[in-house]
Amino acid sequence: GTAALIWNEIIREKVTNFIMNQSKEQRILNFVLQNAVRGDPCSVVDTIDKYCSQKEWAMNVGNEKGLILDKTVEEVNPSVALELGTYCGYSAVRISRLLKAGARLFTIEFNPEFAAVAKQMIEFAGVQDKVKLLEGPSEEIIPQLKKKYEVDTLDFVFLDHWKDRYAPDTILLQECNLLRKGSVLLADNVIFPGAPDFLNYVRKSPHFQCTNYPSHLEYMQVEDAMEKAVFLG
Repeated sequence: GTAALIWNEIIREKVTNFIMNQSKEQRILNFVLQNAVRGDPCSVVDTIDKYCSQKEWAMNVGNEKGLILDKTVEEVNPSVALELGTYCGYSAVRISRLLKAGARLFTIEFNPEFAAVAKQMIEFAGVQDKVKLLEGPSEEIIPQLKKKYEVDTLDFVFLDHWKDRYAPDTILLQECNLLRKGSVLLADNVIFPGAPDFLNYVRKSPHFQCTNYPSHLEYMQVEDAMEKAVFLG
């Protein structure tokens, strides 16, 4: 798994970026703009999956784990949701297409180049009314959610950013009183690349009830899993 990631993410990607004079994320966006149906979030998600499974690997949640994400979002039926790690906007589009009228998804992205691609992806999918993209470090934006963005509490949180930020950001959500009894956290890549500190924290905490969903790394046959942690108050 590690060797495949190094090949896809570092060697192959850098060579292709140099030859084509554009980033992989821009290539994904261009493929969507040329092949997906504008205003159809399902078409956008399917087109990204097609590109990443057939052309270039990318760190979206992917369709296999995406079904776990869908099921969780449908069960929670959130009014206010938060995503940590927007990347190209794949999961923001995937989540927002399932949200009820009037529901809001805040998605935080640290990398300005990824944020620029995601913004176009979200608009092309026609879900910009439901999605608020916030650019910057999660540890700075999370404490601003209540006052600046009028968030009372979060019904659902999807963690898919830097794995070493999963645990500190979960603690930060608690400290900022953004979780209520029944708030659901869903964390991606808890096996590969892995988020041991997060798993250790939520599984040992009396404040969370955890469920593990074994799966595979997006677009690969590498073992991975998602972890659902329900906040008990």
